[in-house]
Amino acid sequence: MSSPSISGTKAGRSRAGGRAARRAQRLAPNFEMLPTLDRKFPLCEILSDEQLLRIDNASHDILENVGVVFRDDIALEDWRQAGAKVVGDKVYLDRGLVRELINTIPEHIDYTARNPEKNVSAGKNHSIFVPMTGAPYLRDLEDKRRNPTLDDLAMFHKLSHMLPALHSSAHHIVEPYDHPISQRHLRITYSSMKYSDKTFMGMTTSPKNAEDVMDMCGVLFGEDYLDTHAVVTGNCNGNSPLVWDETMLGALRAFSKRNQPILCSPFVLGGANTPASVAASVAQLNAEALSALAYTQVVRKGAPAIYGHYLSTVSMRSGSPMAGTPEISLMNFMIGQLARHYKVPWRTSNTLGGAKMFDAQAGYESATTLSAVIHAGANYIWHSAGWNEAGMHCSTAKFIVDAEQCAMAYRMAQGLHWDDFDTAIDAVSDVGPGGHYLGHEHTQERFQEAFFMPEMFDNNSIEQWVAEGSKDITERALIRAKKLLSEYQEPKLDQAKDEALLEYIAKRESEIPAAEELNQSY
Repeated sequence: MSSPSISGTKAGRSRAGGRAARRAQRLAPNFEMLPTLDRKFPLCEILSDEQLLRIDNASHDILENVGVVFRDDIALEDWRQAGAKVVGDKVYLDRGLVRELINTIPEHIDYTARNPEKNVSAGKNHSIFVPMTGAPYLRDLEDKRRNPTLDDLAMFHKLSHMLPALHSSAHHIVEPYDHPISQRHLRITYSSMKYSDKTFMGMTTSPKNAEDVMDMCGVLFGEDYLDTHAVVTGNCNGNSPLVWDETMLGALRAFSKRNQPILCSPFVLGGANTPASVAASVAQLNAEALSALAYTQVVRKGAPAIYGHYLSTVSMRSGSPMAGTPEISLMNFMIGQLARHYKVPWRTSNTLGGAKMFDAQAGYESATTLSAVIHAGANYIWHSAGWNEAGMHCSTAKFIVDAEQCAMAYRMAQGLHWDDFDTAIDAVSDVGPGGHYLGHEHTQERFQEAFFMPEMFDNNSIEQWVAEGSKDITERALIRAKKLLSEYQEPKLDQAKDEALLEYIAKRESEIPAAEELNQSY
């Protein structure tokens, strides 16, 4: 998104190719991925130093006196060996031990993508946008709500590949119901690798599934390469309050042992599995996150890990999780400060909504969340496109618009550009009182870079909008999605690696029973 350099120009000066050619070039489709966001934007830090230390102290009091349940014999033995107090399945963590372990987590992660031009970074001032995952339904290209298939998953991976503000193809953006659950992780991982050459996420639905993902990454990048390079991201969800289970801990070990980043993510339902208090909820969440982050360093000292979470508040009228509420924004601001205090990268969730269709509610909820995470300084910004109905479906239309919203947030977070200030001031004397800048050379050269022009928003007159079919944003976004897919060009995998991946999948599918019947509720 950086603007081209400009030498001093005056109105009427021409360049090779002419104005029409330059305008056509500016308006041509551009699928080039935006580089890592290097934030130059002031952060919103709402905690005083005293308040931050109060939260930190309360979290350590929870770890030392209440304890955290690790429902996993291997983890319990690991903690005993590390010097923690273990009583039954409960681990009591001394703050000195936790701080010592947390200090070995890298503050910054450099990701290697299949295409080196799409390498990205997360941590410190660097941020990346990652699409949503885990939707059991989608709203498709006709805005019909139904169960997804592998082809639908491939569609979203293709769109992720083409949308500039998305830095990752994630993993199971939607659940492919036409493939056995026990074998899905293999096909999901292959789809992430095949249809996009950006970085991606790895399934952690079981320890063995996580190991399969690691093996497939070893095929794609080389086994030794994984030991020194971050190529994929896993996720370990906590069972709040204060429980980590065997499935997630086994998956955590699979990633950390291979030196791959893992998100350590408590799951907050404010008022249900945390206290009905913003500050106390964050203190509990912080204790949970610290316990898992520390455990990654017990598994492998120096392994990359990311302070994660999922934030929602619960409606006391219905018991349903809510999105876009003021308290969620406040929690994001607080968690950003805490993560920077511990000097670890942090993840949050983005463009969340509880609406059942892509309507004004979805837009308001998503915009509120996006604004908060940008001002909070999040590094790994997950669920950045498509999320609706509390994650129950991925909306194709919303996926397109969310990605453009991320591009707009990206532009804002870059801060002010000063590189053409002098030439722009020169234009003032060229135009003078009562003139206009539309035909000035500086405007012609810089307009698109100077002011973001959304493709999905309609800013035409009512007469022009009616003449063009009175299309609402859902219809415009679906037209855009279909056009993108028609222009998609697959970034071909190396043939030998492609064959090796397919051989691995065939071998593992022959070993994994597909006992469950496929869900046919389309």
